[in-house]
Amino acid sequence: MEVRMKICGIVAEYNPFHNGHKLHIDETKEKFGATHIVAVMNGNFTQRGDAAITDKYKRAETALRNGVDLVIELPAAYALASAEQFARGAVFLLDALGCVDMMSFGSECGDIDLLQETAGAVLYCQQTEDFYALMRRGDSFPAALQKTIEKYYEKEIIDALTTPNNTLAVEYLKALGELGSSISPVTVARSGAGHDSHETCGNIASASKIRHIILNGKSADEFLPEPFSAETADIRRLETAILAKLRTMSKAEIEKAPNVLIGLENRIYKAAHVSRSLAELFLLTKTKRYTMARIRRIILSCFLGIRKTDLRGEPAYIHILGMNAKGREILSAANLKLPADTSLKALAAKGDRERRQAHLEAQCGDLYALAFHNKRVCGTDFTSKPVILP
Repeated sequence: MEVRMKICGIVAEYNPFHNGHKLHIDETKEKFGATHIVAVMNGNFTQRGDAAITDKYKRAETALRNGVDLVIELPAAYALASAEQFARGAVFLLDALGCVDMMSFGSECGDIDLLQETAGAVLYCQQTEDFYALMRRGDSFPAALQKTIEKYYEKEIIDALTTPNNTLAVEYLKALGELGSSISPVTVARSGAGHDSHETCGNIASASKIRHIILNGKSADEFLPEPFSAETADIRRLETAILAKLRTMSKAEIEKAPNVLIGLENRIYKAAHVSRSLAELFLLTKTKRYTMARIRRIILSCFLGIRKTDLRGEPAYIHILGMNAKGREILSAANLKLPADTSLKALAAKGDRERRQAHLEAQCGDLYALAFHNKRVCGTDFTSKPVILP
């Protein structure tokens, strides 16, 4: 009897791919019957406003050897956006494949009904005058939302928004609803070390803990499904380049970066002209209204040339980073709503929007190439071949 394909989408940075990621994939297959896994993965920069520890093709290859069947790239503008924009861009790409049955994400609560209820609460609170009043007062978006939720909802909903994976899960659910997608959401309870935690639990550690170990020249292989042997990138090697770029930008140019509200461009401009390190730049720019993660994303967006206009509309194409035999089956079943290709150069030729997105991606790749100890050459985004495994 032929087994029906059940294609599941996952959004992840795999920075790097670790045992927790492998567990998520295995549980998704076991609990929800997924037969094929497609991952939407950021490229060379991450949502925390950092350079990925190694390049996107290396990370895609590791994922393909450990349970993922098809890897597509989340464009840099969305990878460095707010949680809401990050989630919407990723979900849009999964929906645009036209064949994804469900979407699996990790959460601290492991309760899809509670997350659905929380997503509804967030949508309601974002439309209230209480929320707008807190934002006008200068509260950050997360702080204003949390205070509004606390006013209108019970403890269970309030608690659900205090953990990072639950919060991102809510954004995925909101995006699925807003897009009218037929993709069914499922969640796997996150176990072991928490997000960004420096604690470990058996052979499970957070990606941030693993990066810290690797970038300090030690082995983190006990937390990884296979030994880590890739050349590492480090944003600290871009420090002078970032400071140089910010010092040459006008206030008007800074204001064009995503999520820069009126007045922040002045603060960034002043900070850039006196800061002697990235840490100092971030600290001098930080305000009550902006979280540190948001400041890091904005600074990196300025450096990379990402503009507010790059987040208008949705991603323009599906860039395939790698696949195996089952990944080819996913593409055969796809009912594509966007151009799809393994070649960024071919996608750039599809139209104006595609050209802008592809050339921005290539520019990000050229600057990321400077984050390695052995600096890499320019232009590889237009010449790189996809990862193809059996």
